[in-house]
Amino acid sequence: MSGPTRSPQHLDTGITGGVGESPIRPDGTLKVRGEYAYSSDLWAEDMLWGATLRSPHPHARIRSVHIGPALRVPGVHAVLTAEDVPGPNRYGLKEQDQPVLAEDVVRYKGEAVALVAADHPETARRALERIEVDYEVLDPVLDAELVAHDDSLPKLHEHGNVVRHQVIRKGDPAATAEVVVSGVYTVGMQDQAFLGPESGLAMPAEDGGVDLYLATQDLHSDRKQTAAALDLPEEKVRMTLSGVGGAFGGREDLSIQVHVCLLALHTGKPVKMVYNREESFHGHVHRHPAKMYYEHGATRDGTLVYVKARQYFDGGAYASKTPVVVGNASTLGVGPYRVPNVDIESWGLYTNNPPCGAMRGLGAVQPTFAYESQMDRLAEELGVDPADLRIRNAIAQGDQIPTGQRLDYPAPVAELLQRLKTIPLPERSQHRDIRDLPGGVSNTTHGEGVVRGIGYGVTIKNICYSEGADDYSTARVRLAVVGGEPLAEVHTAAAEVGQGLVTVQQQIARTELGVERVVIHPNDTSVGAAGSSSASRQTYVTGGAVQTSCAAVRGLVLQRAAEQHGLEPGSLSLAGGKVVSERAGVLADLADVLGDEVIELTREYHHRPTLPMDADGVSELVQVQHAFSAHRAIVDVDTELGLVKVVRLDCVQDVGKAVHPEAIIGQVQGGSAQGLGLAVMEEVQVSGGEMRNASFTDYLIPTILDMPPMEIDIIERGDPHAPYGVRGVGEPPTISTTAREV
Repeated sequence: MSGPTRSPQHLDTGITGGVGESPIRPDGTLKVRGEYAYSSDLWAEDMLWGATLRSPHPHARIRSVHIGPALRVPGVHAVLTAEDVPGPNRYGLKEQDQPVLAEDVVRYKGEAVALVAADHPETARRALERIEVDYEVLDPVLDAELVAHDDSLPKLHEHGNVVRHQVIRKGDPAATAEVVVSGVYTVGMQDQAFLGPESGLAMPAEDGGVDLYLATQDLHSDRKQTAAALDLPEEKVRMTLSGVGGAFGGREDLSIQVHVCLLALHTGKPVKMVYNREESFHGHVHRHPAKMYYEHGATRDGTLVYVKARQYFDGGAYASKTPVVVGNASTLGVGPYRVPNVDIESWGLYTNNPPCGAMRGLGAVQPTFAYESQMDRLAEELGVDPADLRIRNAIAQGDQIPTGQRLDYPAPVAELLQRLKTIPLPERSQHRDIRDLPGGVSNTTHGEGVVRGIGYGVTIKNICYSEGADDYSTARVRLAVVGGEPLAEVHTAAAEVGQGLVTVQQQIARTELGVERVVIHPNDTSVGAAGSSSASRQTYVTGGAVQTSCAAVRGLVLQRAAEQHGLEPGSLSLAGGKVVSERAGVLADLADVLGDEVIELTREYHHRPTLPMDADGVSELVQVQHAFSAHRAIVDVDTELGLVKVVRLDCVQDVGKAVHPEAIIGQVQGGSAQGLGLAVMEEVQVSGGEMRNASFTDYLIPTILDMPPMEIDIIERGDPHAPYGVRGVGEPPTISTTAREV
């Protein structure tokens, strides 16, 4: 694989020997050795085990719940139902529409109905079997498109079955064109398939509160929702991030948080909960299935004239991130292309299918599949090269997206595609090893019906929160002399979920403070909020917060040094543990300047504000920033047997600033693997509201053996509005990898 194209300067990695060299991740060695402590490894003396009773029906009325038989099981300490929730029996990220425990109606198969705490996990499971629930089974509402237009269907929530309806209109809605292509596109439900299932340990505290150690993506959001349900002030609900075995959006919503805390507070004992794989499938949200109707109009020379789209997103039983998915899908619905006339209408709907919410690239994956399939159809109709058609219509700096927002930062879409086209194609041997054919050693083909296809995919993805959300992060930085050397400690609540944020924070502190030793404080709620590790935002906002805090600390240090030496602070800097003067060179050791003083400052970083859309989808700044990536897939298909082999999957991506080049390559590879999974093997099969493949035996995800060789070209076109010029990295390669119709 090719490495990134690097700019002249990179943030300090803390390695002697050259700029840009990659340090070992602080968590890397332990993970490789299998010694890393994940949240499922937590243990406490006299600990109980929690378990959850879940609905066997996608839609039913609860007539009664009898817990007596379960309470009589030896070793059971508590059995709780909705009546035991002390605060409001509701939670949710955008709308508080989901019960902590179902109280009158269950709206999907797998919904939590009751909880058990016992002295052994098997005892807890046996007690679950003895809880008697009398259900009146109701007809489920399952067709999202029908829900959008049929008011006669039962209302699953008081305000109806529409979570969000969004219209975006630009230009002439009645525009016509010389060449028109249309299609209907569906995307199935995808699971985040993180390797570490939901888990956590709750410890009752002497002040009547609770301490929760868990794997999550957003500590403060979890605390706010949990405290409300527990009827406790937020300061009495303390959360600490434990080892996270992957996330990808599936840990943004609550799962075990309130449940395990309820059991701990009720029993007065530590309680641990760990889902098995099947329960994990039922216990977290998934990628929204979608059905999309698209029509593209263009001139004979291939210039886009209009795009019309109708998008339906099945949000399942509860809202979760459906409003955000609809917003992203609408604003990004024409892709990274100049389109003068746009008419998009999108719906996010309630059904009795499993709840859907955030997953990597939320709201951008589904429309990318549709509009990129449309671009291929249009290229075929016009008889032009698919990549050249995309280049002709590629958006660039200064252009507007359909909401009216003008891109005031680089948007090198055409460059990505041009560079992608120049990557050499693999040669085709006339004497191919059967192991290289679709089907491999199963010996199903000798290549008689195998043809090779080449496809391009390019995407636009918003970075950070959008539509008026106040998106910020908080960082506390402490600088002191420890063991005779300066030591910086960085404390944020930003969740490290595998993306390498711990390393990035250390790099920023080393760069800004000129010190070698940097320690990352455990992430918890004793520091201000950092928001969710989602929307490819943490390097932007938490990186910005760490940079801002470090700059404030540096300012105090340089002020002290300037006073000691009779100089102006502006003429001084920190480097290599020294205070350096522009004229005189090294003035003093940083340790000597600090002495016994400890400097500790907390700062928030807010990016520029965004604005909500009006009724026609107009907003001058609906999103903070956009990221762009492009893929070229080379695929062998056995047209007689339907077997597929991805031969190569090349990528070119703009990252704004390659803060950590090697980590960026890893992010592109990982994101591409998830996109490949959706393209060729992954789909949660839902029938009658029931998951049919809730296990890794039946739900297949790519392994290293499924990943083809990748040539990765990273370019840096810095965003002037972002710290260091960074641009989100993790999500775009997941999106542009996804399959298109052929």
